[in-house]
Amino acid sequence: MTTAEQTPTADYRFKAEVKQLLQILVHSLYKEQDIFLRELISNASDAMTRLHFEMLTNRDVLDPDAELAIRIEIPEVGEDEPKKIIIKDSGIGMTKDELITNLGTIAQSGAREFLAKLDENDELDPSEVIGQFGVGFYSVFMVADEVRVVSRSYKKRAKPAAWVSDGSDEFHIETADKADRGTEMHITLKKDAAEMASEWKLKQIIKKHSDFVRYPIYIGDEQVNQQTPLWRKRPSEIETEDYSNFYRQMTMDFEEPLLTVHFSSDAPVNVRALLFIPAKREPGILASRKDPGVMLYSHNVLIQEYCTDLLPKWLEFVDGVVDSEDLPLNVSRETVQNNRLMRQLGKMIKGRILRELKKLADDDPEKYAQFWGEYGRYFKEGIAIDPTAKDDVLPFFRYHTSKSDGDLTSLDGYLERKPDSQTEIYYVTGDSVTSVANSPHLDPFKARDLEVLYWVDPLDVLIAPGLMEYKETPFKNIDDADIELPETEDEAKEDESEATLPEKAFNQFVGRCVTALGDKVIEVRASKVLKNSPVRLVAPADAQNKEMDRIQRLLNQDYEIPKRILEVNRSHPLVANLANLVENDPDNELINLGIKQLYDSALIQEGLHPNPADILPRIQQLLTLAAAQADQT
Repeated sequence: MTTAEQTPTADYRFKAEVKQLLQILVHSLYKEQDIFLRELISNASDAMTRLHFEMLTNRDVLDPDAELAIRIEIPEVGEDEPKKIIIKDSGIGMTKDELITNLGTIAQSGAREFLAKLDENDELDPSEVIGQFGVGFYSVFMVADEVRVVSRSYKKRAKPAAWVSDGSDEFHIETADKADRGTEMHITLKKDAAEMASEWKLKQIIKKHSDFVRYPIYIGDEQVNQQTPLWRKRPSEIETEDYSNFYRQMTMDFEEPLLTVHFSSDAPVNVRALLFIPAKREPGILASRKDPGVMLYSHNVLIQEYCTDLLPKWLEFVDGVVDSEDLPLNVSRETVQNNRLMRQLGKMIKGRILRELKKLADDDPEKYAQFWGEYGRYFKEGIAIDPTAKDDVLPFFRYHTSKSDGDLTSLDGYLERKPDSQTEIYYVTGDSVTSVANSPHLDPFKARDLEVLYWVDPLDVLIAPGLMEYKETPFKNIDDADIELPETEDEAKEDESEATLPEKAFNQFVGRCVTALGDKVIEVRASKVLKNSPVRLVAPADAQNKEMDRIQRLLNQDYEIPKRILEVNRSHPLVANLANLVENDPDNELINLGIKQLYDSALIQEGLHPNPADILPRIQQLLTLAAAQADQT
């Protein structure tokens, strides 16, 4: 018989340099003092789960009918005495030898290696090194000057015992009085942790971290945890109002979410998820969750309040809860080790969200349009940040088009409507739907009844160079100088001698344009496609990143108006009238003013003019001259 067994009290040394290791755990590993209560409640829950499984095959245990529960007490103490809290469970309990083994051994030889590595490398992150150590219990020393653990095993003949430590390199084993099964933790709080001896504070911590532990948690006679999490119930068991109440409680957002996604799966990864897409992109002033990321649970215990590792950045607006019992946690249970299972879990959740978004788009286009208005920019930014996301996000893009009559259309819808002979997806850029609807580039497409996408978001222009194609159909900007379109029947029958300016008059007008505009344009030439517009600006075939010109204007980053080709509609009445002035009244002020106004108007339609207000004085001058000449006639 050992000395420890012969005496009511025995001293033991920890099997690792515990004083140093505890200091690391308390000051480096855990970020918040609140975590200690989460860890102790998790341990208590584990102890009761172990008992539950034991009793499936063995009813010969101490107190077989005792409620499986966790109880927290705040003993009354004198004014000058340190505050205390007691945490009790009715779980499997521990014998004296189990107390020594479970609480007296933080680590084996790995602890020495870990400490040695810390000495060698000041930048080493403890949470990356000691992931295999079971140290959750020792987080209690963040708040405790002393901890006394009193336990009695479920085995009927086992005697109760107590484990006592102040966090130094020794602990004590004592005899104890305890009639019922389970474990009690008597915690003497440090002065700077005295606030923990408050029912309000304890309830707050439990609500945040342990609200869905499977066993009831009592403070006094009041149960303070919900116990059964909504996301672990079957959707068929839940009313719409239950989802709404949970969402409001979680976010303090009193507007109904646009979409609720609730699902569970056991393969290839265990997951229970309840996710929401808020109605508005920006959180309200009262919102309790203002940072991106879902709440990550494992075994009903909150691990991360804002987990951003599961979903790509372009889905960071998704809020809610993800719970998985397969997640491998690091030592502090505050972060998840990045491994294959985490990637699989993220892939499953992303796939389910996209599936539900597609269903929303098919079943309720109006509501999906609301979603796209709020969150479309995330999808576009996703392509800018990660070009490999194209296949995931492009099916969800929505655009106004030249034939959508104010509604939004998908790329798939566009492809379904295009004629078989059309081999490209046509788009036009501009600052607004109104401006691009009047773009001169649309003339030949309207004449041929070809649909054109309106790209009016600056992000459309930003991602344009990387899009290339969708479902093997390339994108084509309709302002390309070399764009080729089939000839229409009207064009084939048109008598050019009646419809256009004489060659001499037109050439004189082109020459005057070159003189008036100088090096603002690369070339002035006749247009082969314009019908209802007098001029248009097109990019030369060798232009690099021409779509970025609008972005540079918006960002004002040393912006210079890009040089374009000016194409002239020789059949337009305005061009004909100006050409007539060039031929018959070459000194008329209206000529140069009119040419410059046509050029600036084209710049505005292209979204390339640095300051459209600058053209107002010229417009007034043109009106004055036109009125004066009209009066003379």
